[in-house]
Amino acid sequence: MALTMEQKNDLDFILKNLLAGGVAGMCAKTTVAPLDRMKILLQAQSSHYKNHGVLGGLTAIVKKESLIALYKGNGAQMVRIFPYAATQFTSFEIYKKVKGGLVLTVPGKLVCGGLAGAVAQSVSYPLDVTRRRMQLACMDAQTAKFGDISDCMTLSRGVGNTCRSTGMVKTLTLIYRENGVVKGLYRGMSINYIRAIPMVATSFSTYELMKQLLHLDTGMMVS
Repeated sequence: MALTMEQKNDLDFILKNLLAGGVAGMCAKTTVAPLDRMKILLQAQSSHYKNHGVLGGLTAIVKKESLIALYKGNGAQMVRIFPYAATQFTSFEIYKKVKGGLVLTVPGKLVCGGLAGAVAQSVSYPLDVTRRRMQLACMDAQTAKFGDISDCMTLSRGVGNTCRSTGMVKTLTLIYRENGVVKGLYRGMSINYIRAIPMVATSFSTYELMKQLLHLDTGMMVS
Protein backbone atom coordinates (compact mmCIF):
# COMPACT_ATOMS: atom_id res chain seq x y z
CA MET A 1 0.00 0.00 0.00
CA ALA A 2 1.43 3.36 -1.06
CA LEU A 3 2.15 5.92 1.63
CA THR A 4 0.31 9.22 1.62
CA MET A 5 2.30 12.46 1.47
CA GLU A 6 1.64 13.06 5.17
CA GLN A 7 2.89 9.57 6.07
CA LYS A 8 6.01 10.09 3.95
CA ASN A 9 6.68 13.38 5.71
CA ASP A 10 6.21 11.75 9.11
CA LEU A 11 8.56 8.89 8.18
CA ASP A 12 11.14 11.34 6.85
CA PHE A 13 10.82 13.38 10.06
CA ILE A 14 11.38 10.30 12.23
CA LEU A 15 14.31 8.90 10.22
CA LYS A 16 16.14 12.22 10.09
CA ASN A 17 15.69 12.77 13.83
CA LEU A 18 16.89 9.23 14.55
CA LEU A 19 20.02 9.77 12.47
CA ALA A 20 20.76 13.24 13.83
CA GLY A 21 20.22 12.19 17.44
CA GLY A 22 22.25 9.00 17.10
CA VAL A 23 25.24 10.68 15.45
CA ALA A 24 25.18 13.52 17.99
CA GLY A 25 25.23 11.02 20.85
CA MET A 26 28.11 9.03 19.34
CA CYS A 27 30.25 12.12 18.82
CA ALA A 28 29.61 13.39 22.33
CA LYS A 29 30.37 10.08 24.04
CA THR A 30 33.51 9.38 22.01
CA THR A 31 34.86 12.79 23.02
CA VAL A 32 34.64 11.99 26.74
CA ALA A 33 35.25 8.22 26.57
CA PRO A 34 38.66 8.34 28.35
CA LEU A 35 37.17 10.35 31.22
CA ASP A 36 34.24 7.96 31.41
CA ARG A 37 36.54 4.97 31.75
CA MET A 38 38.62 6.73 34.41
CA LYS A 39 35.46 7.55 36.34
CA ILE A 40 34.40 3.89 36.32
CA LEU A 41 37.82 2.73 37.57
CA LEU A 42 37.94 5.32 40.34
CA GLN A 43 34.38 4.56 41.46
CA ALA A 44 35.19 0.84 41.55
CA GLN A 45 38.36 1.53 43.56
CA SER A 46 40.53 -0.44 41.15
CA SER A 47 43.74 -1.45 42.92
CA HIS A 48 45.70 -0.36 39.86
CA TYR A 49 44.34 3.18 39.70
CA LYS A 50 42.74 4.12 43.04
CA ASN A 51 45.74 6.19 44.17
CA HIS A 52 45.76 8.28 41.01
CA GLY A 53 43.88 11.44 40.19
CA VAL A 54 42.15 11.89 36.85
CA LEU A 55 45.21 12.97 34.84
CA GLY A 56 47.50 10.55 36.67
CA GLY A 57 45.00 7.77 36.11
CA LEU A 58 44.73 8.45 32.39
CA THR A 59 48.52 8.41 32.12
CA ALA A 60 48.69 5.15 34.10
CA ILE A 61 46.17 3.49 31.78
CA VAL A 62 48.34 4.35 28.78
CA LYS A 63 51.49 3.07 30.51
CA LYS A 64 50.03 -0.13 31.99
CA GLU A 65 47.77 -1.01 29.11
CA SER A 66 47.92 1.10 25.93
CA LEU A 67 46.68 4.32 24.38
CA ILE A 68 43.70 2.54 22.85
CA ALA A 69 42.81 1.26 26.35
CA LEU A 70 41.51 4.75 27.12
CA TYR A 71 38.64 3.83 24.82
CA LYS A 72 38.01 0.36 26.24
CA GLY A 73 34.30 -0.36 26.05
CA ASN A 74 33.69 2.50 23.61
CA GLY A 75 32.60 0.11 20.87
CA ALA A 76 29.81 -1.12 23.12
CA GLN A 77 29.17 2.49 24.09
CA MET A 78 28.63 3.41 20.44
CA VAL A 79 26.24 0.50 19.95
CA ARG A 80 24.40 1.64 23.08
CA ILE A 81 24.47 5.38 22.57
CA PHE A 82 23.17 5.45 19.00
CA PRO A 83 19.78 3.89 19.82
CA TYR A 84 19.71 5.75 23.16
CA ALA A 85 20.34 9.21 21.72
CA ALA A 86 18.35 8.53 18.56
CA THR A 87 15.34 7.34 20.58
CA GLN A 88 15.66 10.15 23.09
CA PHE A 89 15.79 12.99 20.58
CA THR A 90 13.16 11.49 18.29
CA SER A 91 10.77 10.68 21.14
CA PHE A 92 11.05 14.23 22.42
CA GLU A 93 10.30 15.70 18.99
CA ILE A 94 7.31 13.37 18.53
CA TYR A 95 5.94 14.18 21.98
CA LYS A 96 6.34 17.88 21.20
CA LYS A 97 4.25 17.50 18.05
CA VAL A 98 1.58 15.57 19.96
CA LYS A 99 1.52 18.20 22.70
CA GLY A 100 1.18 21.09 20.27
CA GLY A 101 4.43 21.82 18.51
CA LEU A 102 7.44 23.93 19.37
CA VAL A 103 5.83 26.27 21.89
CA LEU A 104 5.06 24.27 25.01
CA THR A 105 4.43 25.17 28.60
CA VAL A 106 7.22 24.34 31.04
CA PRO A 107 5.26 21.36 32.48
CA GLY A 108 4.70 20.16 28.93
CA LYS A 109 8.42 20.31 28.22
CA LEU A 110 9.18 18.40 31.42
CA VAL A 111 6.67 15.67 30.56
CA CYS A 112 8.00 15.30 27.01
CA GLY A 113 11.59 15.23 28.19
CA GLY A 114 10.86 12.74 30.95
CA LEU A 115 9.04 10.38 28.60
CA ALA A 116 11.87 10.63 26.08
CA GLY A 117 14.40 9.76 28.77
CA ALA A 118 12.36 6.78 29.99
CA VAL A 119 11.96 5.33 26.49
CA ALA A 120 15.64 5.81 25.65
CA GLN A 121 16.81 4.20 28.90
CA SER A 122 14.52 1.20 28.43
CA VAL A 123 15.85 0.56 24.93
CA SER A 124 19.56 0.92 25.64
CA TYR A 125 20.11 -0.10 29.27
CA PRO A 126 21.34 -3.69 28.64
CA LEU A 127 24.06 -2.31 26.40
CA ASP A 128 25.08 0.15 29.12
CA VAL A 129 25.45 -2.71 31.61
CA THR A 130 27.55 -4.58 29.05
CA ARG A 131 29.78 -1.55 28.45
CA ARG A 132 30.48 -1.10 32.16
CA ARG A 133 31.41 -4.76 32.57
CA MET A 134 33.79 -4.45 29.63
CA GLN A 135 35.42 -1.35 31.11
CA LEU A 136 36.00 -3.17 34.40
CA ALA A 137 37.39 -6.32 32.73
CA CYS A 138 40.44 -7.74 34.56
CA MET A 139 40.15 -5.29 37.44
CA ASP A 140 40.08 -8.14 39.96
CA ALA A 141 39.27 -11.85 40.27
CA GLN A 142 35.53 -11.28 39.94
CA THR A 143 35.82 -9.31 36.72
CA ALA A 144 38.53 -11.53 35.20
CA LYS A 145 35.86 -13.55 33.38
CA PHE A 146 35.08 -10.49 31.28
CA GLY A 147 38.64 -10.29 29.96
CA ASP A 148 41.35 -12.45 28.46
CA ILE A 149 42.55 -14.73 31.30
CA SER A 150 46.27 -14.54 30.48
CA ASP A 151 46.08 -10.76 30.23
CA CYS A 152 44.31 -10.56 33.59
CA MET A 153 46.96 -12.68 35.30
CA THR A 154 49.76 -10.62 33.79
CA LEU A 155 48.14 -7.34 34.75
CA SER A 156 47.51 -8.50 38.32
CA ARG A 157 51.26 -9.10 38.70
CA GLY A 158 51.90 -5.60 37.45
CA VAL A 159 54.02 -6.84 34.54
CA GLY A 160 51.82 -6.69 31.49
CA ASN A 161 50.50 -3.72 29.61
CA THR A 162 47.42 -5.17 27.94
CA CYS A 163 44.09 -6.41 29.19
CA ARG A 164 41.50 -7.09 26.54
CA SER A 165 37.81 -7.48 27.27
CA THR A 166 36.05 -10.49 25.79
CA GLY A 167 33.99 -8.32 23.44
CA MET A 168 30.49 -6.90 23.59
CA VAL A 169 28.52 -9.92 22.37
CA LYS A 170 30.34 -12.41 24.62
CA THR A 171 30.08 -10.10 27.62
CA LEU A 172 26.36 -9.53 27.10
CA THR A 173 25.81 -13.28 26.66
CA LEU A 174 27.76 -14.06 29.83
CA ILE A 175 25.72 -11.55 31.86
CA TYR A 176 22.50 -13.06 30.53
CA ARG A 177 23.56 -16.65 31.25
CA GLU A 178 24.67 -15.88 34.79
CA ASN A 179 21.91 -13.52 35.94
CA GLY A 180 19.17 -13.44 33.32
CA VAL A 181 17.31 -10.37 32.07
CA VAL A 182 15.93 -8.63 35.17
CA LYS A 183 18.81 -9.34 37.58
CA GLY A 184 21.46 -9.17 34.89
CA LEU A 185 20.86 -7.02 31.84
CA TYR A 186 18.42 -4.67 33.62
CA ARG A 187 20.04 -4.71 37.05
CA GLY A 188 19.92 -1.24 38.60
CA MET A 189 17.34 -0.02 36.10
CA SER A 190 15.06 1.52 38.74
CA ILE A 191 17.76 3.77 40.20
CA ASN A 192 18.79 4.67 36.67
CA TYR A 193 15.24 5.84 35.94
CA ILE A 194 15.32 7.97 39.09
CA ARG A 195 18.57 9.55 37.90
CA ALA A 196 18.00 9.80 34.16
CA ILE A 197 14.37 10.84 33.77
CA PRO A 198 14.57 14.13 35.73
CA MET A 199 17.98 14.83 34.17
CA VAL A 200 16.70 14.42 30.61
CA ALA A 201 13.47 16.25 31.40
CA THR A 202 15.38 19.22 32.83
CA SER A 203 17.92 19.18 30.00
CA PHE A 204 15.37 19.23 27.18
CA SER A 205 13.11 21.68 29.00
CA THR A 206 15.95 24.14 29.56
CA TYR A 207 17.09 23.76 25.95
CA GLU A 208 13.60 24.46 24.58
CA LEU A 209 13.04 27.31 27.01
CA MET A 210 16.31 28.97 26.02
CA LYS A 211 15.41 28.61 22.33
CA GLN A 212 12.15 30.44 22.97
CA LEU A 213 13.82 33.13 25.08
CA LEU A 214 16.38 33.70 22.32
CA HIS A 215 13.71 33.64 19.58
CA LEU A 216 15.19 30.53 17.94
CA ASP A 217 12.93 28.35 15.73
CA THR A 218 9.67 29.86 16.98
CA GLY A 219 10.43 33.56 16.79
CA MET A 220 8.11 33.90 19.79
CA MET A 221 8.63 34.91 23.38
CA VAL A 222 7.66 32.61 26.23
CA SER A 223 4.19 33.51 27.45
